[in-house]
Amino acid sequence: MFTTLAVAARDRKRLTEISGIAARFGLGAVLARLGLGSGAADEAGGEPLSRRTRLALEALGPTFIKLGQILSTRSDLLAPDWIEEFERLQSGGATLDFEVLRPDVEAAVGGPPEQVFARFDVTPLAAASIAQVHRAALPDGTEVVLKIRRPGVRPRVEADLRLIAELARKAEQASPEIARYRPRALVAQLSEAMLDELDFTTEGRNTDRFAADFARKPDVVIPTVYWDYTTDRVLVQDYLDGVAPTDAERLRAGGVDPHQLARIGADAVLDMVLVNGRFHADPHPGNLRGMAGDRVGLLDFGMVGTVTPRRRAELIGFVQALAGGDAYRMAEVLADWTEGSDVPSRSLTAGAERLIARHGQGQVDLPAIVADLMALMRQERVSAPPDLMLILKALVTIEGVLSRVDPEFDLVQAMNGAWKRVVFSRNSLETAQNQLIGALLDLSASRGDISRIIRVVSRRLLRESQAQGANSDRQTTQVMAKAVTRAGRWIGLSILGGCGMMAAALLVAAWIGR
Repeated sequence: MFTTLAVAARDRKRLTEISGIAARFGLGAVLARLGLGSGAADEAGGEPLSRRTRLALEALGPTFIKLGQILSTRSDLLAPDWIEEFERLQSGGATLDFEVLRPDVEAAVGGPPEQVFARFDVTPLAAASIAQVHRAALPDGTEVVLKIRRPGVRPRVEADLRLIAELARKAEQASPEIARYRPRALVAQLSEAMLDELDFTTEGRNTDRFAADFARKPDVVIPTVYWDYTTDRVLVQDYLDGVAPTDAERLRAGGVDPHQLARIGADAVLDMVLVNGRFHADPHPGNLRGMAGDRVGLLDFGMVGTVTPRRRAELIGFVQALAGGDAYRMAEVLADWTEGSDVPSRSLTAGAERLIARHGQGQVDLPAIVADLMALMRQERVSAPPDLMLILKALVTIEGVLSRVDPEFDLVQAMNGAWKRVVFSRNSLETAQNQLIGALLDLSASRGDISRIIRVVSRRLLRESQAQGANSDRQTTQVMAKAVTRAGRWIGLSILGGCGMMAAALLVAAWIGR
C-alpha cells in the first residue's frame, strides 16, 4: 500500500505495521487522496470514513494520535464531521508493571523510590500512550506525582515522524490541491510537539514559566516542579487535589462555586492569551482542577502556544469589530489572517458582513463563530496560520468547559472589554517603556544625522539659487531653503513633543495600573 514511499531500511518494519492497520480500517480513499493508493477497500464495516480514520490513528499510537489532535484544530481544512471525530481521540494506554519503569525512576531520583520518598505508590494513578503517572510523598510530606515515560516510546515516535514526513512529501508531489494546504508545515508542527512531549524537562520549564506568570494570582494554582528528581524521562511535581470541572453539581459537591470558577478561569485564559503571550494549548477538563477556596488548578504543560503582539491585536480587533458591527474592520483582520493568499477583498468584506449578521447581536456563541469563520476559509480554499488555529481551538475548548459549569458564562463578552487588561498590564507597560527607551536612543544616535541632512539640503538649494540667473528663480529657491530649515526644526520639535507625550502616557498608565 505504501510501496511508493522511499524509507530507510530501519523503518520498513514500522511501515509494514502502519500499512496493515490502514488496510484493516479500510483507508483506501484517504490514501488515494494522498496519492498513495488506489482507493480500494473503502467500506470496512460500513463505518464513516472519518470514524475509521480516527480508530486507525488510535491503533497506530501516540504520534498518530497527536497528528489527529493537531488536525482537530484545523477546521479551516477539514469538514465538521472529521473535526468531531478527531476531537474524540484518546491517548490512553495499558498500565505497565512498575518494575518495567523502575530503572528510569531510580536513575532520576537517585535510588529506589520506596527509600527516596516518604511514600511511593507502585499502583499507577493514570496511564497514557507516552507516560504513566504514580503518586508519592516527599520526605517533608508534600504530595507529588511522578510522570514516567514509557520505555521504547521515543524510537517508535522518531520512526513515525520520519515516515509521516515522507508521506507528506509524497502527497505534496502527487496533488497540487493538497500542496495548497502545506502538509509538510503541518508535519513540522507535529514533530516539534511530539519531541517536546517526549522531553519532560521541556514540560517542566513550561510549568515554571506559567508559575511565574501567575505568581501574583493566588486563585490560579500551578504545580511546583522538583528539579532534583526530574529528568527528560521522569517529571516530579505537586499533586493538585481537586475536582475536574465536568459539571456544576460535581464542583459544588467538592466545595467549589461554579460561577467563581468560571470567572477565575476566564481571567486566567485572558491573561494567558492577551497579557502573558503564552497559553495552555490543551485545556480540557482532565487538565483543569476546581480546588478548595474557589481556585483553579492547571496541569500538563506539554503543549503550549504563544501569542505575538500582532496576533493579540488582531484577536481584540476581531471581537470589537463583531461587537460594533464594523464589517470593514473585521475584513481587515480577515485579510491579515489570509495573508499571502489571493482572496479578493470583496469576498472578505462579504464574509465579515455575514459573520456580523449571524453573531453580532446578543450572547455570542464562540464555537459557532469559529465554525462559520472556518467555513469561510474552506470556501475560499485558504489555510489559516497554525498559531491562530491553536489559539482559537484553546479558546473554544475552555469556553466549552466553563460554560458547562456556568451556563451564563460568555468568554467573547469578556474579551470585548479586554483592551484595558492589555493596556494596563505589567508586561504591556514594560514593553512600551522599552520601546520608548529604544526610540529615544535611536533619536539620540540620529539627531546629528538629521541636522546634517537638513543643512546639506539647505546649502544645496542656496548654491542652486546663486547659480540661477533670474531673480525670481533665485528667490524661490532661497525661500525653499528657508522652508526646509524651518521644517527640520518643526520635525525635531514634533519628535521631542511626541516622545514627551508617550512618556506622560506611560506614567499615567503605570499609575492607573498599579
